[in-house]
Amino acid sequence: MARWEPDASRRLIDVALELFADRGYDNTTVVDIAQRAGLAKSTFFRHFQDKREVLFGEDALIEPLVDAIAAAPSAAAPLEAMACGFDALGRDVFTPDHRAFTVRRRAVIDAHPDLQEREALKGMSLTAAVVDALARRGVPRLVAGVTAQLGALALQVAVERWGEAEGADDFGDLTRQALGEVHAAASTM
Repeated sequence: MARWEPDASRRLIDVALELFADRGYDNTTVVDIAQRAGLAKSTFFRHFQDKREVLFGEDALIEPLVDAIAAAPSAAAPLEAMACGFDALGRDVFTPDHRAFTVRRRAVIDAHPDLQEREALKGMSLTAAVVDALARRGVPRLVAGVTAQLGALALQVAVERWGEAEGADDFGDLTRQALGEVHAAASTM
């Protein structure tokens, strides 16, 4: 690929995931990624701080989720506001063209304990952002915390199912289904 081709960031991500899968995360360097993408190492560093950032970069989940929770109808119960946030993720993030990336990313993270830890920290940040968004809606913090935890579990279940599913499964539908299942399971305790 020529160095001038557009979307260097996307190319770097795709190549990195390919190399991580083939060689392993630890055996892949920034130089390997840049060279395979047909770019200079300096170009890599214009887009990413290090090779972990290829997998974790900007958190694309927080903003659409929090914005949709804030925009949910004022009469919406906390779990319904959470479901509105999941609908936004289905529209904005977990689109059909993003499925392959999600599956490949998950495989790399599952194979590396340090990356699993980083993923857990991202999940905690997402949960904290949801708690704050629900609290701004007037939801008591304890209820907001429980809702955010249930939502985090439902999101995890939905992402796994969405990655395994073939066809046109709507992410919003999967998350609403998972949220209902998690809520029902919690109700039996």
